Amino acid sequence: MQTAFTPEYWSSQFKITRTDLDYLFSLFLELETPLTRQQLAERLVEFRIKKESDRLRKQLERGTIFQPKNAYEIGQEVVFPALEYASGKVVATRAGNNPDYGDFTVIDVEFEGKRRKEFASALSTPHALNIDEAGGQRGAALPMPSIKSIMDEYGESIIDEIEARLVDEEDATSFGDQWFLASLLPDVNVGHLHLAEAVLDINEGGPLPSDALLKDIDLALETPQPVREFSLNAALANDDRFDDVGAAGQVQWFLRRLEPDEVQNTPPRLLYTRIDYDPAVLTDDLRALEREIDDEWSDFETVSSVNEGRIVLNYPHRRVGTLPLTSRIRALFPTAYESPRIRVTLVDAQTGDEFAGWVVHEDRFVFGLFDFYKRYGFPIGGYLMVKRTDDPGRLLLEFQGYKPRSEYIRLAVPQNGRLTFANFKRSIGAAYDDLSIIGTEDIKGVDQVWKQTTDRRRGLVEIMKDLIPELGKLAPQNAVHAKTLYAAVNILRRMPPGPIFAALLTRDDFEHVGGPYWRVRPGGSS
Repeated sequence: MQTAFTPEYWSSQFKITRTDLDYLFSLFLELETPLTRQQLAERLVEFRIKKESDRLRKQLERGTIFQPKNAYEIGQEVVFPALEYASGKVVATRAGNNPDYGDFTVIDVEFEGKRRKEFASALSTPHALNIDEAGGQRGAALPMPSIKSIMDEYGESIIDEIEARLVDEEDATSFGDQWFLASLLPDVNVGHLHLAEAVLDINEGGPLPSDALLKDIDLALETPQPVREFSLNAALANDDRFDDVGAAGQVQWFLRRLEPDEVQNTPPRLLYTRIDYDPAVLTDDLRALEREIDDEWSDFETVSSVNEGRIVLNYPHRRVGTLPLTSRIRALFPTAYESPRIRVTLVDAQTGDEFAGWVVHEDRFVFGLFDFYKRYGFPIGGYLMVKRTDDPGRLLLEFQGYKPRSEYIRLAVPQNGRLTFANFKRSIGAAYDDLSIIGTEDIKGVDQVWKQTTDRRRGLVEIMKDLIPELGKLAPQNAVHAKTLYAAVNILRRMPPGPIFAALLTRDDFEHVGGPYWRVRPGGSS
């Protein structure tokens, strides 16, 4: 068996025992405060190391540390650091026989369970197990591993093991990343919950931390403040009227009925119904274009350790007033342990104005930008930069704005239940992607075409066959760039580029005319 001083112990042998649970429960009783999962793990690692150190120290006290240079007598107790500090008794000796080592003695040592093993002793030649020689074995001083190094390497699995056992303990209860004893919590009654609702109502729904709520709630004033907060948090979390909208480690309560409907029910414009396709069919060029677009529903890993990221705004997000959580900006936004919604502060870099944003990680969007887009007439296809600030819950929105000027852009024009496109001069005041920009003026008409498309459950290929000829009228060879097609399809159906590009390559309906340009094949199959 490995000791707590070895990597194997923490990586594969670590299991929570009854003794461990009793120790953790004693901590709650002693400290009278909830502890985070990280704190519990660190305390338990420290406990295990101390326990193991005490055991090994007792082992060392039982005998002499084995070193090959020393001589040993029958009946002598010897401790072997190289064998996880196992101790044994010398039961026999004999002369060694190896010309390379000169005269030496072989000792026969009996360990627990009558297991016996022989060792060379009284060696005159250098040996790695001699303590005072370079590169030698662990010395008489016990090796003390770093709690931080153990947590850095194995902390996640240790925490998982602890929590897996705590959930089965009747008296253990949790909120967020904290644990405590249910039997030590003050009772939060209906009256307290009604008061919390009233306080939040007065504050426009919130958000407010639990310590602010407790100022107006007479809850067990003799109880330590951390326990009062934990008890109130746990009660609010079990009441549908309240929503914790804070980032991980920052409890912020909000009245659910006063939250925007869009953060509780994902806007239909943003709903993506997955289409099965084979990503392997994409050419290198189209795969690179997919990466460039960086749709939030493309299967790209989140880019971590970034301080800023840029998105190109597509029609669904511009229409609803949301920001897509693409792989390049996802890591900029805070996460939560359990709450599906996080309220953040968005800052307009142009003016310094601040406004609320609602992060919905599961459906990959941030809600609350409609007025921001409207203020600047922000174009579909516009470049928007998101930047981190010193406060994880405060994000900066920046774009390259300029004095509005008239430029030719594509305009989506609804006609007879379909979308057509034309080039018109329109005033633009922000930098944009020329291949992605599509203007809309008849919003109600576009909404009606989208609704008809949705109600009739029109397939992706059918939509593409309608849009490509219309877009092709604006370009030579009646062809459309794959990125422009992606932008147009998303006016009628939420779709990442992967399925669109795969359809271009695998369906006879479409013809490649060079580069990233495509058109509908005359007489192609449906």
